[in-house]
Amino acid sequence: MSSGPIDLHTHSSVSDGTETPRELVDSAVRAGLGTVALTDHDSTSGWAEAAEAVEGTGLTLIRGMELSTRVGYNSVHMLAYLFDPAAPGLVRETERLREDRLHRAERMVARIRADYDLEWGDVLAQATVGATLGRPHIADALVAKGYARDRSAAFAGILHWRSGYYEPHEAPSPLTGVRLIREAGGVPVLAHPATRGRDANLPMTDLLELIEAGLGGVEVGHRENTDAGREFLRRLAREHDLIMTGSSDYHGDGKPNRLGENSTEPSQLARIVEQATGAAPVVG
Repeated sequence: MSSGPIDLHTHSSVSDGTETPRELVDSAVRAGLGTVALTDHDSTSGWAEAAEAVEGTGLTLIRGMELSTRVGYNSVHMLAYLFDPAAPGLVRETERLREDRLHRAERMVARIRADYDLEWGDVLAQATVGATLGRPHIADALVAKGYARDRSAAFAGILHWRSGYYEPHEAPSPLTGVRLIREAGGVPVLAHPATRGRDANLPMTDLLELIEAGLGGVEVGHRENTDAGREFLRRLAREHDLIMTGSSDYHGDGKPNRLGENSTEPSQLARIVEQATGAAPVVG
């Protein structure tokens, strides 16, 4: 591994970031990172470009993904690290997820169009070819049209689930997500799971079920986790020997999150690398 801060949660324009994988790598180098993980939503399409971009930079790339899962109306994101991108089960599920995200976005735009001057083409104009389309691209279109100040304002207003324009999307359970990632030789880590404090967004019974199924770790260092939630996650990790990560959840200009604002200890990354059998880090 390269020396320097370790940031294990970032997004490129392959999903809802504003930088291409190559630009993201350049930003990570400028930020002084030693290791960065590319974890686009439900897609590995940026892996090859990112791996090529790290050559000669001294940066280590951890290839990953942020898998969408759901419990009822509660969206639960699962970070997956160093898995086999050709694993059949995971490929089938991510293809289905991307297709559902697309149709969900189309339905939401149709609802919004009844009250605002917004067309599907406006949304497509905000996404790169082959990107995993979703609400962030609708948000960017609303900003471009002048209906919101920025992405955060769009999500707090027109795209809020109480607005009447919101559409839920289909996703597997977190338990299925953990199993699919492990079957693909990867390491599953629950993303920003303590935004609601002690309950970590999931009941304790659900967390224990995930741990029993092979959950590898929890993302403790994240700007949206509450202080009480972080302490709960630390206790959970100590009691169940889970990996603890820290990350920025960087989206380029799409969010205020900055590279390296939270980081992962080298010993914790070493545990991920040791457990993974689907892929290896790329050392630039």
